[in-house]
Amino acid sequence: MSRKPLMTRAKKLTRRAFIVSSALVAGGAAFGIYTAKRELPNPLGEDFSAALNPFVVIGEEITLIVPRAEMGQGVSTTLAALISEELDVDWEQIRVIHGPAAQAYYNGAIIEGSFPVPSWKRSGWVNTVAEATEVIPKALGLQVTGGSSSTRDGFTRMRAAGAAARIALLQAAAEREGSPDGLTTRGGAVIRADGTALPYADLAERAAQMDIGEITLRPARDWRLLGRSLPRTDMVAKVTGTARFGLDTRLEGMRFATLRQPPEFGTTLEDLDPAPALAISGVEAVHRIGDGFAVVAAHTWAALQGAEALSPVWTKGKALDDEQIWAALETALDGSANLTVTPSTAEPVAGQAPDAAATSVSADYRLPYLAHATMEPMNATAWLQGDRLEIWAGVQGPMRAQAVAKTASGAREVRIHTTYLGGGFGRRIETDYVRAAAELAAKMPEVPVQLMWSREEDMTQDAYRPAALARASATVMRASDGTAHATETSIQLAAQSVTRAAAGRMLGLPLGIGPDHAHLDGIANQPYALGDFSVSGYLVDLPVPVGFWRSVGHSIGAFVMESFIDELAAAGGVDPLAFRLAHMVDPASKAVLEACAARFGWATRAQGAPKTKGQGVAFCHSFGTPVAQMIEVENRDGRIALTRAVIACDPGIALDPSIIEAQMSGAMIYGLSAAIHGAITLQGGSVVEQNFPDYEAVRMESCPPIEVEILTSRDTPQGVGEPGTPPAAPALANAIFDLTGQRFRSLPLSQHLDFL
Repeated sequence: MSRKPLMTRAKKLTRRAFIVSSALVAGGAAFGIYTAKRELPNPLGEDFSAALNPFVVIGEEITLIVPRAEMGQGVSTTLAALISEELDVDWEQIRVIHGPAAQAYYNGAIIEGSFPVPSWKRSGWVNTVAEATEVIPKALGLQVTGGSSSTRDGFTRMRAAGAAARIALLQAAAEREGSPDGLTTRGGAVIRADGTALPYADLAERAAQMDIGEITLRPARDWRLLGRSLPRTDMVAKVTGTARFGLDTRLEGMRFATLRQPPEFGTTLEDLDPAPALAISGVEAVHRIGDGFAVVAAHTWAALQGAEALSPVWTKGKALDDEQIWAALETALDGSANLTVTPSTAEPVAGQAPDAAATSVSADYRLPYLAHATMEPMNATAWLQGDRLEIWAGVQGPMRAQAVAKTASGAREVRIHTTYLGGGFGRRIETDYVRAAAELAAKMPEVPVQLMWSREEDMTQDAYRPAALARASATVMRASDGTAHATETSIQLAAQSVTRAAAGRMLGLPLGIGPDHAHLDGIANQPYALGDFSVSGYLVDLPVPVGFWRSVGHSIGAFVMESFIDELAAAGGVDPLAFRLAHMVDPASKAVLEACAARFGWATRAQGAPKTKGQGVAFCHSFGTPVAQMIEVENRDGRIALTRAVIACDPGIALDPSIIEAQMSGAMIYGLSAAIHGAITLQGGSVVEQNFPDYEAVRMESCPPIEVEILTSRDTPQGVGEPGTPPAAPALANAIFDLTGQRFRSLPLSQHLDFL
């Protein structure tokens, strides 16, 4: 028996409803995202079938379809503002929904190379996500929320969508009026010369048939919405508790399930007696799913209780522990490099003194595995009706999720409903939770079932940020005039390859896909001239699953690079800020550092001077955006307190300053949480950390007040969601060194010190 979802369906549109986007430009070919011969996506459900293209719906309401997932980063606001700016609608008039899984919503920025290569980078440097002959973008199905690419990707396309719709509506009005003279647009209507308004809804049917030709986008000086801090489209629902995340999905007759997977890497389920679970009130079934099993019940608590009651027998796995992991990384550094690059100019810093004395500096750095630890654990709701499967889940790659679900369920048709994401950070690019839900739905046809991972399952079955080991060495030349510069710089980094691991999981490709440039992000692509500088990457094959974690390789590379640069400055007896500025070759990056210092009130102090507070600085250029961070710390009765933080960034153009500020602050806090507390450790092949008491985060009482300075040196937006994470850990470690004189080269810092 078919059951209707209790979730609210979209309103049935009037016959005037239509969709219009940049496909109207030059007959649909101008932006390469859609042609009239392609099957159109159906963003509003069964009640809507006619569509020209995918971004603007005008009917009883003005509905804007955004192609990226909202996971707290504000993308549903900024992309909607890009459309609204050119469409000439008031902010209060629109509603926003997520687009379905469809090629019309492809990631142009990722396909074309996520971000342009700055002039100071060595020619031929390949961007993180775009490498491996576009393996990863193709694997993800082209429609991805990730890589800090959403706003850059939509900057032209979303505005073109709004402009094309507005022009078509103007032409429809001109045809009705007999002349275009005096017609303008404002507030969701075409305005006659006498001030009379013709609502867009009255013109939509005819506008859909217009051939508008080329369009011209408005210059920034004429923007009404862009460049302002707008009320977020998701905020009211989240504040009032009406927002629908994946776990909020409720369907008539729905069952609830939880999943258990092998506790050790490399094991599978050998035997399982379901009787103890079935004896618990509310438990209805136990099904084998993948290498594990799911317990299905009338409610979540019964499912969790049922899973706890079982005693599964797992095959013997690999008893991997931390000692073996670090030994494997050490061995890798003594082997052959996967890639060696000379990342920046080898010319000496201007003003090198001939009487400079040489000091050798070397250091090793260790970074542990990290979990994503999203506040909403992995979950998906699946409902197989005949040969059609519907899935409700927070996903970062809906087309990939759709393909995986189709294979797992055997369904002929799969529809993905992308809900709000209770945190993503790269974890929800993975599709394991969607696959498991689809497989379970196939075992329970005609019954909707919500599969939720326990927090313990979520923590121990992640695709982790890799553990890494780095060796760094350099010579510091110190002159009698007090200046110092670095030369003969070498950094070696050993870790698992995220790119290869993701390609293997998503496409089943062999691991040998060539050099991995992403492995060296945060080191080899930074705007520093460090003399004869070479960077080498060493790839390690380990059975621990690794994946994309907020800022990917930059989170590792920046800690190594910025900690070592601080050590070089100390060896040369030079202020760490001055040392960075002297070696920086990119004017925009230098301006960001200087702006951060000005806002922070950076104090140049003599070495050995008494200090009651410590200050630390770090920098990273990632996803097109240079970011500098400064942190102040103090010792309070033997515990380290973070008392102040300043961030300066240059995202090119500030489309919504409040969202940029929130993203930079949140990314910094995410990075500080990892720096102070984050570590996934292994013992006997299993992950030790099970829940938040084992994997702490920075809490409100220990978070420093954060100030954000936004620079705008370019006319196109760059990444915002991830670039704030990489500098956090080194800035804090450098501040602790300034306060205590102790240099900590391994994370988390809580293993060395107590923090408030």
